Amino acid sequence: MPTRYFVPFQQLRQQPTIVVDSTGLGASLTLAHWRGAATPEPLRDDTSAGAVLRALHQPGTVGLEAEAVTANHFDIDGFVGVWALLNPELALRHEHLLRLVATLGDFREIDWYAPLADHALQLVCWLNAEEKVRFYAPFGAPARRRREDEASAEKFAWLLPRFAAVLETPETGRAAWEPEYARVKRGVAAMQSAATIVRQYPKIGLTIIRTPEPLPYYTLFGATIGTDMVLCLYAGQRYEFEYKYTTWVDLESRPTLPRLPLDALTARLNQLETSIRRWTFDGITDTGPLLRLSGKSLTKVQRYADPDQRPIHASSIPPEKLEEEVVAFFRARYARIQPERYWTWAGIRAAGAEAV
Repeated sequence: MPTRYFVPFQQLRQQPTIVVDSTGLGASLTLAHWRGAATPEPLRDDTSAGAVLRALHQPGTVGLEAEAVTANHFDIDGFVGVWALLNPELALRHEHLLRLVATLGDFREIDWYAPLADHALQLVCWLNAEEKVRFYAPFGAPARRRREDEASAEKFAWLLPRFAAVLETPETGRAAWEPEYARVKRGVAAMQSAATIVRQYPKIGLTIIRTPEPLPYYTLFGATIGTDMVLCLYAGQRYEFEYKYTTWVDLESRPTLPRLPLDALTARLNQLETSIRRWTFDGITDTGPLLRLSGKSLTKVQRYADPDQRPIHASSIPPEKLEEEVVAFFRARYARIQPERYWTWAGIRAAGAEAV
């Protein structure tokens, strides 16, 4: 295999370049799970890192001979994919672990009973901590008046040569990963306690989580594997509904239902709501749209942050009634829609219009 190196995204067309977790004209090879990305069909995977690992098993893949590798943003999935291309032998040796890391980082999902779950969490927490302390939080580049595709190159430059040491010996990064790791593990204990109730509605892809307090995403979404919508019911009649990132990308492992606009559901909840607040929702093309009671508008950084790191306001609607309304809304509108793979945004909008 060639010796590869990372280049900033702006240098994409200056040499043959593999593009990871991104799209760009002139790429020698695209390895991304983004909707509509030109990833070769045999290499498609739920995560972009998974597509990279599939490519490493097929060294004759056209375009894989390129030595330069890039991405237009930094996140854990994309980082793992880039790192794997630069360290193919080590990546294949740790393939299962890296797949867990990419999935936890992007979809916030993991089976906490899996043998490597703790190791994957440590690596994710290390990447998160070093990113925030040394650079800026996800979606924070605009606040610094910088473009993500330019600013993120500094994150790759610092983290790429240091990741292998923590991958093989997590203790070397404990000072960085332990605070978030401990917070998530406390959340896991709360999720596994008698105080938490989880219900799934598989036909509409919805998970209901009823738990006393907001928790980190890595804690909450482990219970949602295989579904694409989450309604969290917290004590004090505090609620959030979210479309998961699993319906923003192209999943290879299973078909999904399309995201639907939430205008009618929001209007219905506002009919029921007697508090001073109003129900609001984000557009379906947002990476993780939220339906929640209004307060001060959340920034993209706050929407991406964990639920326990943002305000969630009390509703006048009882939790049983809210669950009933949400379930009824999706049951009615998904009744004539079949799950599919590789939805286009045009197809999603058309399905939403027909489901009204």
